[in-house]
Amino acid sequence: GCTVKYSGYLGNWSKLFCSNGNSKYPRLMKLGKDITLWGLEIGLLSMTKGEAALFVLTPEYAYGQRGCPPSIPPNTTVLFKVELLDFIDSEECDAFFELTYEQQDRLPLEKVLKVAATEREFGNYFFYKQRFKIAKDRYKRALSILGRSSSSKAEQSQINASKLLLFLNLSLTYLRLERADRALKYGELALEMDQGNAKALFRCGQACLYMREYSKSRDFLARAQCIQPFNRDINNELKKLA
Repeated sequence: GCTVKYSGYLGNWSKLFCSNGNSKYPRLMKLGKDITLWGLEIGLLSMTKGEAALFVLTPEYAYGQRGCPPSIPPNTTVLFKVELLDFIDSEECDAFFELTYEQQDRLPLEKVLKVAATEREFGNYFFYKQRFKIAKDRYKRALSILGRSSSSKAEQSQINASKLLLFLNLSLTYLRLERADRALKYGELALEMDQGNAKALFRCGQACLYMREYSKSRDFLARAQCIQPFNRDINNELKKLA
């Protein structure tokens, strides 16, 4: 999936026929599904995140012999100005979620952790676009594949590290969705894994404050402050509580 700012022109950069340049938050698009121009696909795959490029696409790489009436005449060379804002490779994730549970279970842990990390990346992308419900679903999807337990201590600690990040992400996302009860639940799950996690204590404190459970909130925030005495967010939350 990628987010792209693009403008398409005919002729000598003279006639604009498509653009999403006015969109503050361009949507995440899939190559081959939302972006189907062959030349544009090839061009985007050659780019790195943050790069801007100009592409000249001859008809066989663009709209072919027929064109796309009425805006694009037959046999037209088109020009694209493109900026690749973000790129997340979802191919492995898509393939993973098409497998049965038994097949998923047989895959090496390394692959499972990679898919979970990519799903978390998608969640972060949607979170920063303030699309919290979609972010929550992506974080939960990542969590759903980390249920396996391992006899190896090293493997289990890798699984737990991945789960911990997702618990923290979900706690914050539920705070944004104003579901403090769920935010507290995921904050406490994070604390079960790492009782000295200042971020988890802070999230639990925020959730309790939102639910007006003031003494519980003070307890969580004071523990967080002991670990990070100079953290401005924690100190501000304690002032708010007072």
